[in-house]
Amino acid sequence: MKGIPILDKIPELDMAIEAVHKAGNVILEIYQRKYEITTKSDNSPITEADLTSNNIIKTILSKTNYKILSEEDNDDKTRLFEEIIWIVDPLDGTSDFIDKTGEFTIMIALIKNKKPIIGVIGWPTEKIIFAAQKDSGAFKFSKGKWDKISVTKISDLSKCKAVGSRHHLSEKEKMFIKKLGINNFTSIGSSLKVGMISSGEADVYLTTTTKMKEWDSAASYCLISEAGGMMTDMNGNDITYNNKNVNHQNGILVTNGLIHDIIIKKFKNLE
Repeated sequence: MKGIPILDKIPELDMAIEAVHKAGNVILEIYQRKYEITTKSDNSPITEADLTSNNIIKTILSKTNYKILSEEDNDDKTRLFEEIIWIVDPLDGTSDFIDKTGEFTIMIALIKNKKPIIGVIGWPTEKIIFAAQKDSGAFKFSKGKWDKISVTKISDLSKCKAVGSRHHLSEKEKMFIKKLGINNFTSIGSSLKVGMISSGEADVYLTTTTKMKEWDSAASYCLISEAGGMMTDMNGNDITYNNKNVNHQNGILVTNGLIHDIIIKKFKNLE
């Protein structure tokens, strides 16, 4: 794979891209054959692909000696004393993997002082990688080359395209999207929603759930920020990482930036 065109690239970015690429190849191999599905303590599904991807990623990232917060590992909280950590979701969209929608991803972020400074998202079925480094822009690898990506310049809500979860969209969220005057809505799995906004294919994604965790958004936060957009909670508060409680307490709002404040204002009036 050709190197990402960032001049002041930090070496961890190449490591994260390598990990996403290698894990993606193995996930695809498992995807195309029979595999075992079990259930975690929170009743969410887990497969051989989640665990194998996790092991591949950890083997590559552990060379940095930074602690790794992963969805598939026990969190011993020792990371809380570290300035820099990795946050990993080895298979984001396990339900989409099982349902064979193809809409699942791998997410890796490097966090420094509670903020993502690297975000890499791999989409194995399409051989696409999204990657960003703080203050260096956002990029998409597709068809053998890297292209710089950015959000749309649409500021009229009625002209915006919203994306949302296929599996977790609530009635409250559906109602609020309609109340915003957004009629163009597409369901898509995993972190691909933020990938679409970052590359100008959509304008807004929102969720009010408290079930999202840091590994569900860390890589996306870096990507959307570097593409010119915004990610906050639904109340407009900034999001931080490497916290004791890894759940996002007030949902997530991701936009092209131009419509962010008006959506927050309308949401507060809804409460």
